[in-house]
Amino acid sequence: MAMRETGVGAKVGGDGCRVCSGRTYVIERQGDQAQARVCVCSENCSVCEGRGHVLVEREGVFSQKVGPKRYEVMEPCTCTKRRRRVSLYNEVRLPGVVAHASFDNYRAFNEAQDRGRGVAMHFGHQYVKGATSKGFILSGPVGTGKTHLLAATLGHLVIEVGVRARYVEISLLYATIRRGFQEGKSGGEIIGPLSEVEVLAIDELGKGRGSPFEMETLDELIARRYNAGRTTLFATNYSLEPEKKQRTNGPTGYRTTEDARAAVKDHELLRERVGERIYSRLCEMCTFVELPKDTPDRRRTRQEMDSLHNPPSGMRSAGRG
Repeated sequence: MAMRETGVGAKVGGDGCRVCSGRTYVIERQGDQAQARVCVCSENCSVCEGRGHVLVEREGVFSQKVGPKRYEVMEPCTCTKRRRRVSLYNEVRLPGVVAHASFDNYRAFNEAQDRGRGVAMHFGHQYVKGATSKGFILSGPVGTGKTHLLAATLGHLVIEVGVRARYVEISLLYATIRRGFQEGKSGGEIIGPLSEVEVLAIDELGKGRGSPFEMETLDELIARRYNAGRTTLFATNYSLEPEKKQRTNGPTGYRTTEDARAAVKDHELLRERVGERIYSRLCEMCTFVELPKDTPDRRRTRQEMDSLHNPPSGMRSAGRG
């Protein structure tokens, strides 16, 4: 049954808390994963006084003769909902490096990135728990914020909507299944929970050696989710174009070895990496968003800016001399 739920009781105006800025929860990096916790400002609930439930007045019609009637029902308090959603967030297994990720702090360098943010934010804010929703796939060069947007989307869905979600980086999934084989587990035991979760984000789609094992694993996971009508989000470094673009090399048609290598690299398609069957399903399951090849690498840009404003001590001394 589709339903829309409210958030976790953010405090108006931040309520003076410098730790959570009024959100009532904190997300931070712990080792290699992003973890959430209830903020100290909200550990003691003044609404239910620690009971975890509250009486709420409702109105319903049980008889046309009697008409509307008001009644009281016991419901979970906001603090209970908050603890549950914090626990759900910690099951997502987002990388620690994107613990800070939100829609607000995503920096777009071009129109395509701004559209990507818009698609992800619209998806997150319009998502209805339990409903069948079309996902999205973000394609673009490394360092362009694709994982940031996946993390921001999942964080919103889990904390604000109460959705069960998971994140997985595809090559790490392959490695986990291989280790499972050594422990006597089948691939299905590992894929099963990922197939059933309401929203799944698959990062680095297309990455790997393309071995039969990898292709069969990916096909099974996507087929299960496709057949069940479950929502899946993706990010990939490979182009979403359906066909390779033809390159022209001047009137003579001469092309160097480097030109040939560049052509293969620049136009390697996701369709070629995952095969026709999976690509066809992606077309139905997702909205496609492709970032241009010249989109700046956010990590490199940040490093270059840091180096510009904070040169090594030896360089600063030489400059003053």
